[in-house]
Amino acid sequence: MTTYGIAVVAPDLPALAATAAAADRAGFDAVWASEFYSRSGSISMAAMALSTKSCRIGSSILYGVGRSPLVLASEARDLDELSHGRVVLGIGNGTKRMMSDWHGIADTSAPALRMEELVPLVRRIWNLHEGPIRHEGRFYRMNLVPTGEVAPPTRDIPIITAGVRPRMCEAAGRVADGLAGHPLFTTTYVEEVVRPAIAKGAAHAGRPPSDIEVISMVMCSIHDDPDVARRELAQQIAFYASVKTYEPVLDVNGFVKQGQVIREAFARRDLTAMFDAVSDDMIDTMGVAGTASQVRDGLRRYEGVLDHVMLYPPSIAIAPERVQENLDSLIAIHPAGAQ
Repeated sequence: MTTYGIAVVAPDLPALAATAAAADRAGFDAVWASEFYSRSGSISMAAMALSTKSCRIGSSILYGVGRSPLVLASEARDLDELSHGRVVLGIGNGTKRMMSDWHGIADTSAPALRMEELVPLVRRIWNLHEGPIRHEGRFYRMNLVPTGEVAPPTRDIPIITAGVRPRMCEAAGRVADGLAGHPLFTTTYVEEVVRPAIAKGAAHAGRPPSDIEVISMVMCSIHDDPDVARRELAQQIAFYASVKTYEPVLDVNGFVKQGQVIREAFARRDLTAMFDAVSDDMIDTMGVAGTASQVRDGLRRYEGVLDHVMLYPPSIAIAPERVQENLDSLIAIHPAGAQ
């Protein structure tokens, strides 16, 4: 059965915590924190952990490249303790430009191999009671000898890894408990590209693909005026489609020409032209927008395609008050009902 969560977008931590609490009370399976140059995902998760009681607390995503494996493992372990065992650790690299320009990573090659080295190392750190860690890898080096007895972990914290292109999706199948999909994911892309890539990775690891939870953001906008909701969704689609890295998603869905126009408008910093270049079929394929009943009905197409749907409110060129209004509306419709 497909479960539902909320990607919590908020201007400050108190608002984030309040929205997470509302989603928890409404019976959502999970609340998800994001990370950007203006917000720490781990601190956001802590705020949500303290304001909720039952739902999973996930990161979609924390930058794995922005932390050492030791810091990443320690943060996740502390957050899991704080939430009484409800954390889902979602980690990703970001784009190559983000890796180099934001995090100062010199070697941005082979991002899938980097993730396949990082995830087992984090798990090994969580199990330091098994003995010292001496790791000499392509991307990470560690010589960790505990100074005293180390207690075993209270549980295995699930790890999901971000992926868009097939090789990164395959990495989730190889080493992770789930895949954190991109907001541009469509049902076609998940069925034709994502799930086969995960299955390939899972086969390499000798496990069934059903062991990997397929999670993805789904852009959603609710407004009494459907045209307003559709325009908001178009703005968010244009923002992501302006990044050439995501062109394979557009290609599979037949939107390469629109993507080219969007990128050309972005290069001119012409936001209006960017938004106008998003066609109606892109809006209908890459998200769900309309009245509350239209959005609830539209979300049904993800049933059985995604294991977990992360409802994601558009925020590009949208006032924070309107983003919060949309979040409140998304919480109110709760597509799966109380769980």
